[in-house]
Amino acid sequence: MRFEGAELTAVPDQLGVVFQDYGRSLFPWFTNGANIELPLRARRVPRAERAPRVREVLAAVGLGHVEKQYPWQLSGGMQQRVAIARTLSYRPGLLLMDEPFASVDAQTRFDLEDLILRVRREAGITVVLVTHDIDEAIYLSDRIVVLSGSPSTVREIVPVPLGAERDQVATRSSEEFLALRGHLLSLVMPR
Repeated sequence: MRFEGAELTAVPDQLGVVFQDYGRSLFPWFTNGANIELPLRARRVPRAERAPRVREVLAAVGLGHVEKQYPWQLSGGMQQRVAIARTLSYRPGLLLMDEPFASVDAQTRFDLEDLILRVRREAGITVVLVTHDIDEAIYLSDRIVVLSGSPSTVREIVPVPLGAERDQVATRSSEEFLALRGHLLSLVMPR
């Protein structure tokens, strides 16, 4: 298909997106299971494979019990987990996340960060996370791309050598974490 001289292509099958506003990305009239099944139906995954996959990803995000409930019956953090499960259901190789934890409380944010680290490790998914939270960027990343103000350019690509296994308390209080935090603050808040 062509549109004003440009060829339109579908979003690649191996690309998943988790949006900041989970409340707008879930259909309130569908059960959580039906919300997760939707991209599987769109990708023509056989019916016999869809239900087991829905149960698998709900269990992976710690919500095996909410398949028959509706999004509006869940807390914000649980809704975001359903949105993450929906994206994981079709097993993308690349997961794009746009400020996915901005609308949840601090404890839920920590839980979701740990969930993403676990899913990334177990499923072998590459995650690209957009965030303005320096601590979150350090905790979740192998490397951080720091952008300048508008018009944005890459200021620096900062490696994050904290290892694969991370813990909210131990990692965030480590000397390496604090040194990275200081360096990143100096990049985004120059004197």
